[in-house]
Amino acid sequence: MTLRACLSLLLIAIVLPASASLRQAPEPELRDLLQQTVAEAESFQDRFDAEVWLVDMSARLKRYVPDPVERLSLLRLVHQEASKAGLSPELVLALIHAESHFDRFAISSVGAQGMMQVMPFWKAELGRPQDNLTDNATNLRYGCTILSYYLKRENGDISRALARYNGSLGQTRYPSKVIGFWQDFWYVKP
Repeated sequence: MTLRACLSLLLIAIVLPASASLRQAPEPELRDLLQQTVAEAESFQDRFDAEVWLVDMSARLKRYVPDPVERLSLLRLVHQEASKAGLSPELVLALIHAESHFDRFAISSVGAQGMMQVMPFWKAELGRPQDNLTDNATNLRYGCTILSYYLKRENGDISRALARYNGSLGQTRYPSKVIGFWQDFWYVKP
């Protein structure tokens, strides 16, 4: 072995462990929280898939929901309700991004409420006036069910379903915005 090869191996032996230690270890509290969230995430078929998705989406969502407990709870709810409704959780995240920027207390100029901006008349239609549309679980259940219905009504045409959801059928601005967020920020390659 040449002197140059020996020096290269020595340099690699010194640099690799040093660079590995630069990577920040996950905080024990966050690791415990993630393990609990994965265990409670019943909409996933596999614990590994749950952990990978939750870690990936948590990093993307951090700028909008800084608190890790709130963020992981929201992601678990989104995945659960989207899955129940037969929707892509990433599409639902894109819709929430467009509608409310993840503000559960958002109210639109026409009175739509919560993260998915659900119109309050739905509570009366369902005979459930006590429902709180700023409660994330309630809002996601309503919003995902409504979007799923419109997607079926439009034979899988996401653009038309999104326009119906927004009350802008025949226009492309809103669907393009949601689809843009989905493709640019929330999409997960298979």
